[in-house]
Amino acid sequence: MTAIYQRARPIHWDEVVGQEHVKDVLRAALERGRVGHAYLFSGPRGVGKTTTARLIAMTANCERDGVKPCGECPSCLMVRAGSHPDVLEIDAASNNSVDDVRDLREKVGLAAMRGGKKIYILDEAHMMSRAAFNALLKTLEEPPSHVIFVLATTEPEKILPTILSRCQHYRFRRLSDVEIAGKLARLCEQEGVRAEGEALSLIGRLADGAMRDGESLLERMLAAGEDVTRAGVEAALGLPPSERVAEMARALAARDAEPLLTGAG
Repeated sequence: MTAIYQRARPIHWDEVVGQEHVKDVLRAALERGRVGHAYLFSGPRGVGKTTTARLIAMTANCERDGVKPCGECPSCLMVRAGSHPDVLEIDAASNNSVDDVRDLREKVGLAAMRGGKKIYILDEAHMMSRAAFNALLKTLEEPPSHVIFVLATTEPEKILPTILSRCQHYRFRRLSDVEIAGKLARLCEQEGVRAEGEALSLIGRLADGAMRDGESLLERMLAAGEDVTRAGVEAALGLPPSERVAEMARALAARDAEPLLTGAG
C-alpha cells in the first residue's frame, strides 16, 4: 500500500490546502491559456511546491473538456503515477552538473510524446552549480513553446539573479496548525478511523507548518490500527502527558514549586 501522503496528494486545485495567493493566480492563468514558460516555487519543505507543479502538469495536459485537471483521463492518471513521458521530475541535488543540463537542453527541443506540454520539474534547484545555471539560462530565455519549467527550492537566495529574472516567482508559506489538522481530519474520515480533535491539533502543531510532516505523523498513528487519541500521540512521540504539562504550568503560575519537586523522582 502506498504511503498516506501519496494517497492524499491533491488532484484538483480546490484540494490544495492554503497557498490561495499561489493557486488562485495559477489556476486563473491556466484557465485563460496564459501559461508561463518558467516558474520558481520557493518556501519551506512540505508545503505544496511539488504538488502545485504536478497540478500545472495535469492541467496543461488534461485530455478532457471542462474543469481541468479532471484527475481521471489517461494523461492525469500518468502524472499522478509519475509515469507521464512528458512530465519529468529531476532531482537537481544529484543532477546538477553542466553535462546534466546539456543533456536536458538536447531533449527540450523534442516534441512532446503525447502532443501536449513538456513539463520539467527541478526539485532542490538551489543545488545546481553556477556553471549549470548558466548553461540552463539560454533555454530559459528562449524555451520552445511546448515546454514549461518549474524550479522548486527551499533556498531562493541561492538561485542566480539571472535565473530569477526569467521565472515567475511564487513564495509558499508555512501552513497553520488549523489547516493541517483540518486535512488530517478528512484523511482519517476517508480511512474510516476515529480521531480526537485534540490529537489532530497536536499533530498539526508538531508538523511545524509542513503538511507532509503532519501526514507522516498521522501515518505512524494509523499503523497501530487504533483510534487516534491525544494520549496515543503523546505516547508514540515520547511527549510528556498533557495533564502533567498542565499541572506544571499551574504550579509555575502559582509560584508553587512543591508539585514540581514531588514529581521530579
